Amino acid sequence: MFRKSIPMVALAALFAVTMAYAQEGSTTTSAPATTPAPAKAPAKPAAKSTHSSSTHSHATKIDLNSASKEQLMTLKGVGDATADKIIAARPFKSKSELTSKGIVTKKEYDAIASHVIAHQEAAAKPAATK
Repeated sequence: MFRKSIPMVALAALFAVTMAYAQEGSTTTSAPATTPAPAKAPAKPAAKSTHSSSTHSHATKIDLNSASKEQLMTLKGVGDATADKIIAARPFKSKSELTSKGIVTKKEYDAIASHVIAHQEAAAKPAATK
């Protein structure tokens, strides 16, 4: 019988300490607890949503001249066929060429213009002759 009462006494003591600590924290302004706070779980990355301009958050813009087909297809309204057209029409001097070359409509361009660039590679410098 004595062996069965030890866990009960330990539980009662733990409960008493917990209640005393809770009351102390609510009635006085004591120093913060010295026990470490439990570690926070790492934040989960936001779910990816394709073809949605509201969740399309690129830290850098998509380069029309070097982006892969899959990268282009993350743009709102750009599907398989449009991505193929963009790739076939490269290189672009400016992103506005998407409409002037008839690749996308003005409405489609307005939806993606803030998410794309047409980066130009620097021309190779001619070798110096002696």
